[in-house]
Amino acid sequence: MSKPPENPQQYINSAPPGRREILQRLHEEITRAAPGLVPGICHGMIGYGIGPYRTKSGCEGDGCKVGLANQKRHISLYLCACDADGYLVEKHAARLGKVSTGKSCIRFTKLEKLNLEVAMELVKLAARS
Repeated sequence: MSKPPENPQQYINSAPPGRREILQRLHEEITRAAPGLVPGICHGMIGYGIGPYRTKSGCEGDGCKVGLANQKRHISLYLCACDADGYLVEKHAARLGKVSTGKSCIRFTKLEKLNLEVAMELVKLAARS
């Protein structure tokens, strides 16, 4: 069994060719868009802005404002932020390109399918939340 990655670069380097380049590009774009969010490893993925959280129901733990994960069938970009109108990803899903979205997750297989400009706009908003 291999040792889990200890830092973002190890995580990126552990991805297969093709995915590695996408993760590296996104990592660079995220750190440029939100330089105040320190990257690290959180919940088995790259997390930016890792810190404690507490939900309204009282659950506590560590989380990140932005997450980047290499999944089995796709890459996921998590934007764990909302405003008075709801989750950022859910609100802007139609602008993100030919991707699959959830409340706070953007899933895609090729970088060309993601509207990177809109995604980084949302990363900046998530960083300020």
